[in-house]
Amino acid sequence: MAERHGNLSINSENIFPIIKKWLYSDHDIFYRELISNGCDAITKLKKLDMMGEYTLPNDYKAKIQVVVDPANKTLKFIDNGLGMTADEVEEYINQIAFSGATDFISKYKDKTNDDQIIGHFGLGFYSAFMVADEVHIDTLSYKDGAQAVHWECDGGTEFSMSDGDRAEVGTEITLFLNDDVLEFCNEYKAREVIKKYCSFMPTEIYLIKADTDQTETINEEDKLPTDEIVETIVPEKPEDKIRLKIKKRPELLNETQPLWTKSASECSKEDYLDFYRKVFMDYKEPLFWIHLNMDYPFNLKGILYFPKINTEYESIEGTIKLYNNQVFIADNIKEVIPEFLLLLKGVIDCPDLPLNVSRSALQNDGFVKKISEYITKKVADKLSGMCKTEKEEYEKYWDDISPFIKFGCLKDDKFCEKMTDYILFKNLDGKYMTLPECLEVKPIDVEDGEDNADVEDSVEAAETADEAEESAKEKVIYYVTDEQQQSQYINMFRQAKMDAVILNHNIDQPFVSQLEAKNEGIKFMRIDADLTDSFMSKTSKKAQEEMKAQAEELQKIFKKALKKENITVKVEKLKNKKISSMITVSEEARRMQDMMRMYAMNGMGMGAFGNEGETLVLNANHPLVQYILTNQEGKNTKMFCEQLYDLAKLQHAPLEADAMTRFVQRSNDIMCALNE
Repeated sequence: MAERHGNLSINSENIFPIIKKWLYSDHDIFYRELISNGCDAITKLKKLDMMGEYTLPNDYKAKIQVVVDPANKTLKFIDNGLGMTADEVEEYINQIAFSGATDFISKYKDKTNDDQIIGHFGLGFYSAFMVADEVHIDTLSYKDGAQAVHWECDGGTEFSMSDGDRAEVGTEITLFLNDDVLEFCNEYKAREVIKKYCSFMPTEIYLIKADTDQTETINEEDKLPTDEIVETIVPEKPEDKIRLKIKKRPELLNETQPLWTKSASECSKEDYLDFYRKVFMDYKEPLFWIHLNMDYPFNLKGILYFPKINTEYESIEGTIKLYNNQVFIADNIKEVIPEFLLLLKGVIDCPDLPLNVSRSALQNDGFVKKISEYITKKVADKLSGMCKTEKEEYEKYWDDISPFIKFGCLKDDKFCEKMTDYILFKNLDGKYMTLPECLEVKPIDVEDGEDNADVEDSVEAAETADEAEESAKEKVIYYVTDEQQQSQYINMFRQAKMDAVILNHNIDQPFVSQLEAKNEGIKFMRIDADLTDSFMSKTSKKAQEEMKAQAEELQKIFKKALKKENITVKVEKLKNKKISSMITVSEEARRMQDMMRMYAMNGMGMGAFGNEGETLVLNANHPLVQYILTNQEGKNTKMFCEQLYDLAKLQHAPLEADAMTRFVQRSNDIMCALNE
């Protein structure tokens, strides 16, 4: 073929700036593009051999070689795939037909947003011009009688093409690097990038440093035909083995058969752990994993690991590596991986994933949505299956995986429906229960026998039919958010043989709100929201009327002593006579307060919500309460009111700084008074 020159069919003034914009944040991506093109060429050649259209040499070994040459500022990508004829170079390189570049330019030439730039593989070969001032191609087609072709271009509008001198079937691409990116012909940088993008490509990839004097020492019996011997090391002792110093062998950088390409039955626990450590450089053992393997209606393989989570869910950052035919695409593409699964670590390989589209198109792609739904379903099936068949193991993992599961329920309604009955709640005794099991727990009313003499015959022994019906409509699950702060309430629950669950994670509040919304008749209440009948002694109607009058009187006393006009006081006869006072806040009011505090963090004031729904409960059976009633004008009454109120507050929530100072001083005054 006579040497010829010509112009690229696409104006380089348009195409190369777009390429540079596309790759601006990922200068190193050209490694993936060129190596994956070589893998494709090798795969096609093997298929031709299988179909009988070509016969591979007996000693054929598929490989891609990456040769770094810092001295000459070049990078070479060499494959022994099917190669190209002059006509194919004209079609695939000069006309850029395979890449759809015409449509690409018309669609994106005026776009600058990274999310609108083409995704993967679109311009393959031309990504080389991101880092190279000049690119050469030397190729020889597998076809009989094919002539080697040499092609070169300096990134401008012109190219030249002539007969080449390549003797082996395949392609060699040489990049003459720009001075600004010479780091890419450094062997350490090259190794880093290749491992990032190409660790699991299906063809062996070797890294070679040109004109290196590096050597390695091997046993004589380990010598390969390709090894170049530098020195033979004769042992000092006859029984020792002969050693050979050879030129450093090309370094294999990838694993052609990653774990996810195998079936779950072929993989041992140690295989999964080794793969996890190698891929994620995490030497903490994962809790468990899910092996994904689907052939229809789309091809998807992968492994999802559930790492041990020690932080709040907002700061958890997992890694889901997305592959296409073992070629690395990206970490955590939210269009494919459900958001809540981004908390996990794992790999997903989907050859059917449509990649020659923009990010925005990928988001709206129905096929991609099906992939996301499948992954969600497999995770839900795994978790629910564990709860059914491996409950003990499931319980061991629960504290670590619960934030992720609850987050998933909040983000995905279908996942929530599948998982609702397999959410675990830990009770006060550390026992794990599902939601249905929690709803079956009924409190045992233990009456201490005190005050029975005051109970008149007129006191009804059971609820009316209407009350029973109303009670059946709403099933209450009590919960604890702070075991230490709410210890008094917990003790009261234990004494009443009542149970509660522990919900102490940030995500629990929105989660229980969702459960209430999706499950009519279920209500979650914090244990300090109200006092149930189980905590109180049974009283006659006469005694109830007396306590009502006492409550009105005590409310006046406490309003005056505390200088709080909006305080609500309630008097009850509690079974536990050691309890003098308590604070209750209605569930609705407390959730509103929590919401307002969140807004207050953003600069908004709490307004009138500070004490909304707060009730001071006084125990009529406690002597201090009786003292205040009978000594309204006593010199210590005001001090006792303040102390009872602060004690109740302390059991409910921490005191503010000024209130704590006054409480400590008042406590000292009370102790001094006792010594008088």
